[in-house]
Amino acid sequence: MTAQGTVTPGSAPDSAGPGTAPRPGSPSARRARTRAAGPAGTAGPPRPGIVSRLAGRTRGGLVQVLLAVIGLVWLTPAAGLLVASLRPEEDNTSSGWWTAFADPGRLSLDGYTALLRDSGIVDAFWNTVLISVPATVTVIVVAALAGYAFAWLEFPGRDWVFLVVVAMLVVPVQVGLLPVAKMFGALGLFGTIPGVILFHVAYGLPFAVFLLRNYFAEIPREMLEAARMDGGGEWRIFTRLVLPLGRPAIASLGIFQFLWVWNDMLVALIFADSGSQPLTVALQSQMRQFGSNIGVLAPGAFLSLIIPVAVFFAFQRHFVQGVMAGSVK
Repeated sequence: MTAQGTVTPGSAPDSAGPGTAPRPGSPSARRARTRAAGPAGTAGPPRPGIVSRLAGRTRGGLVQVLLAVIGLVWLTPAAGLLVASLRPEEDNTSSGWWTAFADPGRLSLDGYTALLRDSGIVDAFWNTVLISVPATVTVIVVAALAGYAFAWLEFPGRDWVFLVVVAMLVVPVQVGLLPVAKMFGALGLFGTIPGVILFHVAYGLPFAVFLLRNYFAEIPREMLEAARMDGGGEWRIFTRLVLPLGRPAIASLGIFQFLWVWNDMLVALIFADSGSQPLTVALQSQMRQFGSNIGVLAPGAFLSLIIPVAVFFAFQRHFVQGVMAGSVK
């Protein structure tokens, strides 16, 4: 028997009884420091990094406020165009559009009534529809077929042909204007709506094929093999399996192509004549001929703006899915 706190032969030199501190440098002292420091020997919990601290500060709504400000800045020109299209022409020439809120009773639809009476603008609007819709649908159909072939069908030179398609993405539109204009002149397509459509289809296909091929290639091979084992042919697999799965990418492509064709002025300015010119060229002609004809230009410009915006919001859900599918595997 030994008294508490007394070291006996054979006992650990650092053992201590109640109320007795361990000797400095002893194993007991080191274990005590380790327990006080916490796990992994660290002095308390780690301090969050600067990214974590910034993320924590923005959770209170700073990001939402910033996005709202950016959205307001982007929407201001469209709102100004809408207000200008509803104001009398003399008000637009004498003061800014924001002064309309001081006397909202002067806002009216007279500008749109005058626009509908302008046969040149109305014909140009329908020309834009006749150009945009076929150019979009044709690109989607051809690109979907080609994208499936490049992704899942085996044929000689497949990779080389796809490489040529990708290389065509870097060719500027301006490079092909003169040679295509000469070719269309020889074929009788220059100055016609079909000629404008063919040009948009030709320059829209490389990107469309590239986009859909990469999207279709992400479809699991097991699904296609199971469909083939069930007796499904390539056309049935394409229409019943690949197209439904590729709907987000197809919708995204349709929005991109429609916006490009609808808002185009360069191609139509060169390949369309006065009878086949779209709305963008007609508005530019109005401005060149009549100067500040704001009574027709503002409603026409807002009409040209609101159609693609409506198309985007109609397919917004599919567009977001297609973009996310391309960025998250």
